[in-house]
Amino acid sequence: MKATGIVRRIDDLGRVVIPKEIRRTMRIREGDPLEIYTSGDGEVIFKKYSAIGEMSENASQVADIMFKLAGCPVVVFDRDHVVATSGVTKKEFQERRVSPELEELMESRKQYFAEGQNSTLYPVEGVEQTSIAAMPILSAGDVTGAVAFLSSGNKQTVSELQKSLVNAAAQFLGRQVE
Repeated sequence: MKATGIVRRIDDLGRVVIPKEIRRTMRIREGDPLEIYTSGDGEVIFKKYSAIGEMSENASQVADIMFKLAGCPVVVFDRDHVVATSGVTKKEFQERRVSPELEELMESRKQYFAEGQNSTLYPVEGVEQTSIAAMPILSAGDVTGAVAFLSSGNKQTVSELQKSLVNAAAQFLGRQVE
């Protein structure tokens, strides 16, 4: 744990303000759920809660099935990080952050399908592999993550089957969260 040097007081309603710099660095947005942990030596720890992260075993199974059906790598994200992968080395992707481009796609609740050489989406920060399809996971109207097919070899476009699969996976995972 790293000290920030910032001290805040609890107000009369029991609230503590998390400074803007920390919220920006940790990508904490208004309305984000935070899980509260305590330790025996008096520490209180706030951790971003991820419903998709809680069901990472289900997300891994969905990724495995999608990889087998579509024949290209799959990555499942919560709002901030990679949660599950299939068809790629887990070490390279596990716990990596969502790219700003994918974060913007999720926030705008848009889908992405590669249609030739003009469009590229790098969904994972620090990984130079593009996506051929990406779909936000919606649960009760809120964005909880995304599912993406990655390009494999020289295949840079998405098939109708892959479009249907990424859509079905996003809907399935969204319903599992509800």
